[in-house]
Amino acid sequence: METENIKENDAEKAENITAEEVETTEQKGQEASESTTETDELTKLQDELAESRDKYIRLYSEFDNFRRRTSKEKLDLIQTANEDLMLALIPIMDDFERAEKSFEEKEANIKAVKDGLHLIQDKFKKILEQKGLVVMDHKVGTAFDSDFHEAITQIPAPKKSLKGKIVDVIEKGYLLKDKVVRYAKVVIGN
Repeated sequence: METENIKENDAEKAENITAEEVETTEQKGQEASESTTETDELTKLQDELAESRDKYIRLYSEFDNFRRRTSKEKLDLIQTANEDLMLALIPIMDDFERAEKSFEEKEANIKAVKDGLHLIQDKFKKILEQKGLVVMDHKVGTAFDSDFHEAITQIPAPKKSLKGKIVDVIEKGYLLKDKVVRYAKVVIGN
């Protein structure tokens, strides 16, 4: 009987061990599948991070290339900005050289020289106007405006109506496409 009890206990232990082993094996399988899922997620996140880094590096290098290209274009533009104006002024320089040669002649006609210089001046004014340079209108008696005028001095006003207004224009002012490039130098009545 004792042997039978021992055999039964051994059988129960074997069943218990088998049930425990099955549970342990199931837990290991679940842990392994969880571990595989975590590894898959980790791998996925690492791939996304690598892709984001790659995009960042490409975007940064693209921006750097853009910055270099635009700075080079700006430099080229600045260096050749006045080329168009210079090409327009060369014929006037030629006209001045021709006028200078005419002065060297012994029988130079003063009226012809004056007319020639007047033509050169008109040509010069037209070219400057074509390039956007405009002479400011400054009449004696207009109000002083510090946005357009530079007061050189103040003198006693010849009339009461000229007090605080322009009495004389020493140098004309100029606008280049609505921007003041030279303020008019004026005398103001005090």
